[in-house]
Amino acid sequence: MRRAFCVLAALMNEQQQNIVGKMKPIVNFKEWKFRDPPNYAALPIDENPEYNVPVAVKDAVFSKVPTEPLIGKLHLVCASDEALVDLLDLHPSVAESEEFINFVAGSYLPEGGLSVSHRYGGYQFGFWADQLGDGRAHILGEYVNSKGESWQPQLKGSGETPYSRFGDGRAVLRSSIREMIASEACYHLGIPTTRAAALVVSDDHKVWRDKTYCGRARQERAAVVMRLANAWYRIGSIEILLKRREPHTMKLLVDFIIKQHFPELENSDDKYVDWYLEVAHRNLDMVATWQGFGFTHGVLNTDNVSLLGLTIDYGPYGFIEHFYQNYVPNSSDDMGRYAFNKQPEILLWNLEKLAEALEPILSEDQKEKIKDIRATLSEYVQRNVLKTHLLKLGLKEMKDGDDKLVQELFEVMQLKMGDFTATFRQLAEVESQQLLDKSVLETKWSLSKFIDTPNWEKWVKKYQDRLKEENVSEDERQSRMVKVNPVYVPKNWIMQEAIADAEKNNFEKVRFLLKLFKNPFEVNEEAEKRGYSSQPPSWSYGLKLSCSS
Repeated sequence: MRRAFCVLAALMNEQQQNIVGKMKPIVNFKEWKFRDPPNYAALPIDENPEYNVPVAVKDAVFSKVPTEPLIGKLHLVCASDEALVDLLDLHPSVAESEEFINFVAGSYLPEGGLSVSHRYGGYQFGFWADQLGDGRAHILGEYVNSKGESWQPQLKGSGETPYSRFGDGRAVLRSSIREMIASEACYHLGIPTTRAAALVVSDDHKVWRDKTYCGRARQERAAVVMRLANAWYRIGSIEILLKRREPHTMKLLVDFIIKQHFPELENSDDKYVDWYLEVAHRNLDMVATWQGFGFTHGVLNTDNVSLLGLTIDYGPYGFIEHFYQNYVPNSSDDMGRYAFNKQPEILLWNLEKLAEALEPILSEDQKEKIKDIRATLSEYVQRNVLKTHLLKLGLKEMKDGDDKLVQELFEVMQLKMGDFTATFRQLAEVESQQLLDKSVLETKWSLSKFIDTPNWEKWVKKYQDRLKEENVSEDERQSRMVKVNPVYVPKNWIMQEAIADAEKNNFEKVRFLLKLFKNPFEVNEEAEKRGYSSQPPSWSYGLKLSCSS
């Protein structure tokens, strides 16, 4: 009987998927509606009418806050066709409509919308910063798509909230482009991430920004990017409830998050412990993917760590170019706390803070169990990072000495300033038996830096022996490597060129990058003409990024 039921259920599910697959994307944006009410309406929401006055919010997870629309002439900078179609059931042509542009600009809220800003705190650069929250972001509602997936569109740069502190609630075009492109690029690279659907800029709405914190503020155009996630909860969402002594609200929130986003754990005998383990593993799996692409977040504060294990809040991030293990993309990070090679360690630190924050709702036995879990996490992430790097070298098995094999390659790359992305991709394009052939290496601009380097010769021989030990054929090695080593990543110099054009209302490069990063592992003829896989131009070495946006 049970088998018959399962077969029937499977057939019904297949039919439902077929129906969904035949559904046509919505063409008229006026027909697009939110779920009413959104699931987060079940949580405590503060309704202070003075929504744009900074205030210490109490006993709430959200504040009800209307958006403050961009003013003046608006331009659609770009939109992600994949996010619109796959996540929001919208036809790409909708992005050009006046209603949709107004939606992204914050002046149109579809039926069923409930505009809120999220309350959270956080440790910033290792120090408790107290209440932070969405100082310039608004969650607009909940959309359940034709696949049954729940998505929460959020505007970033959409006005002041109770959490704005001394900010103006706005974002500028340069930072919005960086977030838009990186969100979609990371998704297609295979990095767990929030998504970005569209970006709008105003000709007339200006804000003051001191880009390098040197006392030379200038006016820049305000922009709004629409981000997408299943939810926006962070470690700081729990921390603020610890610091403000609100255990009842904390229990409500954690139970809600588990029910909505970890339903497989809801009936667990020890759901808080199991949930902590899942959150920890998701975030450590995420950071392992970062290490595999040379991605450095830049600001790994606890308020920037998602409880869903997603890359969130793209600010002064960077993809390593000339390799340096202590690479720091954020000029504000004077002590190098969030350097590339420290990211796994920082995630462990942040997860320790999550464990501390949860204590008011844990039994003594649960605290001990979580302590035991934490004792396993360092080894867990180290193995995942090593596995990621071995896959980049075409290896699947883990053997003694593999950590040294990877580290010795990094030492060569650092000594000769090899490009992270190009080095691994070019390793995939050259036969392993030709890695010491000067005539071959000279055709590969990053590998050519290693010619006549004794440590390179030593490493190549060790690598060749390791391939034989695993019995990896050359075809298999190269096939594996081209699938995990991209040709293109959103390097800072590439982004800067697109931003410079966009400042003049020329959005061609921004839109091209969105298309390019849909297939980052495949050679693109136009991208090659533009030099996007070539050695970075000399001017790019002076680029600096900060938290100013």
